Amino acid sequence: MIEQIFKLSRGNEKAIERVVYDENIHYLHMVFNKDQGLPEHFSNSNVYMTVIRGKLSIGLDDQDISEYDAGTLLKIPFRTKMNVKNRHSETLELIVVKAPAPGTMKEK
Repeated sequence: MIEQIFKLSRGNEKAIERVVYDENIHYLHMVFNKDQGLPEHFSNSNVYMTVIRGKLSIGLDDQDISEYDAGTLLKIPFRTKMNVKNRHSETLELIVVKAPAPGTMKEK
């Protein structure tokens, strides 16, 4: 078998899964219930965030919080302050791709 196979969780429980975490990309699967999310942090690479289900509430740098529905892909630049939350009753599910993999990015 040439390909590698990875499985994502399918439930509604909070999850932050490192599906692929190698020197090329970081591919993460995240599930958050109401009032759950990530601690405020700065992106350590270019971040591509896809909303699979639910509604994402996200604050970037000093902007007001924006909300994005399922089917939305956000491209977030390196070194952007991020505040990721689920403020809604529906479960939020995200796919997050960091490319290139963190650690290969150079400060300008």
